[in-house]
Amino acid sequence: MTVYQQAQQEGQDVVRAAILDAATHLLVTEGPVALTVRRISAEVGCSTKVIYTLFGGKDSLTEALWLEGFARVERRLLDLPEDRDSLARLRTGLQVYRAYALSESDYYRVMFQGAIAGFSPSPDALETAKRSFLILVEGVARCLEEGRLRGGTAEEIADVLWMAMHGAVSLEISGYFDEPMSSQRYRLLCDSVLTPFLPPDDLPSDDRPDDKLDERSA
Repeated sequence: MTVYQQAQQEGQDVVRAAILDAATHLLVTEGPVALTVRRISAEVGCSTKVIYTLFGGKDSLTEALWLEGFARVERRLLDLPEDRDSLARLRTGLQVYRAYALSESDYYRVMFQGAIAGFSPSPDALETAKRSFLILVEGVARCLEEGRLRGGTAEEIADVLWMAMHGAVSLEISGYFDEPMSSQRYRLLCDSVLTPFLPPDDLPSDDRPDDKLDERSA
């Protein structure tokens, strides 16, 4: 790719992102009726031709909206700083997931809360979306390999973590919890899910089998 082609591509990516952001906001704030090519183009300040050129039509734009949410959380998780402690890196990833959901709540609603009524992603789109979850599975697998977690498969532990995270952030986005309670509860929830899979040396002192045995002996 030449310098000129790269500049063109970057410009196109900026326009594409602006269109997706505007479409997602319209969808969440005004409902599916607002999701028309004409309305989106007016919101962005571009011609309808630009949208048709970039996305091919409303159906393709709808799927692009859904995929963009997963692409954004994937980028955040891939940008995690390297950490020699695999469990610390996993815990950081759990916090990054929450931060994404709160800062990109419009996209999160499109991804998981049925903002696009009747939308059904194509098989290719589903496979693409799963990549963000595989980052969590790989993080858990690294912890298992290094002995920082045990007692389950990577998929099993990642599943229960994701179920917990999704439930927590969905409630928070819906307004059921506010700061600082939401941060505290989220941290407690993640710790509670991870604790059954921690080796004895990594357990909080109150949960260590030896400590409980000592208490009974006393």
